[in-house]
Amino acid sequence: MADTHQDTPHASGTIDFTMMYATHDAFRRDLDRLVAAASAGRATDPRVLAGWENFKHQLHLHHSVEDSDLWPRVRNGAADSPLALALLADMESEHAQIDPLLAAIDRALADGGSGLADLAQEARAVLVYHLEHEEQDALPLIQKLLGPADWKGFAARFRERQGFKGAAVYIPWIVDDLGTQGRRRFFGAMPPPVKALNKLVWEPRYRKQELWGA
Repeated sequence: MADTHQDTPHASGTIDFTMMYATHDAFRRDLDRLVAAASAGRATDPRVLAGWENFKHQLHLHHSVEDSDLWPRVRNGAADSPLALALLADMESEHAQIDPLLAAIDRALADGGSGLADLAQEARAVLVYHLEHEEQDALPLIQKLLGPADWKGFAARFRERQGFKGAAVYIPWIVDDLGTQGRRRFFGAMPPPVKALNKLVWEPRYRKQELWGA
């Protein structure tokens, strides 16, 4: 997969969004795989179904921690800005639009893939719009209103919800099909033991699952 985001320096006192961008790119990649599988009539392949289940899990965790921990932090800092509060309302509204589409895809998969191609395209359009909206408007707002300590608090909450077992899937999922620059950037933002664990244990185990038939 081509690296979507280029290396950029992070000044002291600014937030490093490497993890957020990498997660967003993984969502885009999996939706592309769903669209391709639906178009090829492979919707009932167990590896596609396993890839879809993992995608849903990662998306639910990502959005639920944003809703419970990140957006409240931003809202506290944006109390005097109607435009900022309206943007936060958009983020939450867009999250709510996605869940019904996931449920519709579940039903299509249970029905042998009937109507899946159109649903997959729609889900991709809706989620990609949300991710781009967040990257273009919400992340600059977060950079303006929060500090590195707030971001670390959000990241800590994510790790707490994820747990070690979840990290063992999340890390190789993120770097699945990621280019050399993207992997270097991603692991550069992680503690060194994470890269070693992924190389020796997590990624080999993840690849054996052949999610999406990759």
